[in-house]
Formats: sequence, structure tokens, C-alpha cells
Amino acid sequence: MNDIKRLTKNLIEFRDERDWEQFHNPKDVALSLTLEAVEVLEHFQWKNGAELDEYIKTHKDDIGEELADVFNWVLLLSSYLGIDIIKAADKKLEKNKKKYPVHKAKGKNTKYDKL
Repeated sequence: MNDIKRLTKNLIEFRDERDWEQFHNPKDVALSLTLEAVEVLEHFQWKNGAELDEYIKTHKDDIGEELADVFNWVLLLSSYLGIDIIKAADKKLEKNKKKYPVHKAKGKNTKYDKL
């Protein structure tokens, strides 16, 4: 069993042991994912330069926990919807390679339709 499948299985077991599946519909799981992503952003709000660099060094575990929450909700939602998240990520990367060819996009932050 690969790591993604193992982790998804463990998340589902954790949820089911607590009888929380009744609360896990696609809308509410997507909402939870978004809320956790905002908690990631809170770590970076109002910080720049050296202050941000120092904060990241001293709060790496806290940031990691919030990223893990986001990742876990992604795994639960993709499982609920029957989406192989690894295949979806690979497919999206290939799509982005076409939208942002190196010869047009290298060193630029321009949106694909403006390249």
C-alpha cells in the first residue's frame, strides 16, 4: 500500500471511529479544507523579509500542522469523490506544462493567457 492510500485509510478509520462521516459531505469537507488553508495563511500575514524568515524557522512545526490539516482534507475529499488525487495532480501538471511552456514562461509571473 502506498503512502497516500495508507494515510487516506488511516484518516477514514479515525473519522469512522468517531462517527463523523455523518458530517462529511463534499460541501462541508471542501469548506473545512478552505478554513484550514486560511489558517496556513495566518502564519504569514503581516510579516515580511527577515521577520518572516525568522518566524518560519521558529514556527515550522505549527505551519506543518496546518499544512497537514489541508492535506488531510484534500485526501478525504478526493476519497469521498472517488478521485485518484495523484493521477489528478499528474494530469494537472501536464496541463500546466502546456499552458506555461518554458520558452514563454521562464522567469515570468504572467498568467498563461498573457504570455
